[in-house]
Amino acid sequence: MTARIYRPSANVMQSGKGKSKQWVLLHEPMDRREIDPLMGYTSSNDTRRQIRLSFDSLEAAEAYCHKNGLAYWVQPAHASTPKRVSYPDNFRHDRKAPWTH
Repeated sequence: MTARIYRPSANVMQSGKGKSKQWVLLHEPMDRREIDPLMGYTSSNDTRRQIRLSFDSLEAAEAYCHKNGLAYWVQPAHASTPKRVSYPDNFRHDRKAPWTH
């Protein structure tokens, strides 16, 4: 069983950076999901899918994997590109596109 360690990207719907500084460890699925014939729900016998561990650093997540004998791979972190936007720029006379309501 392998695990994936990654740092989630920031929420695109908000300007804050909450929950994007921690590293997350997820177990890769061992078997596929099946559809329950009676109710139509998707289910799986793999209970490790429900485990989501958070760590403050990549080194702490790797140490956890070494301590528990888990094979893992690290997904590179997303680099954010901050955009500096100023409110008065909406009303500049030399805008490339006209500003309307």
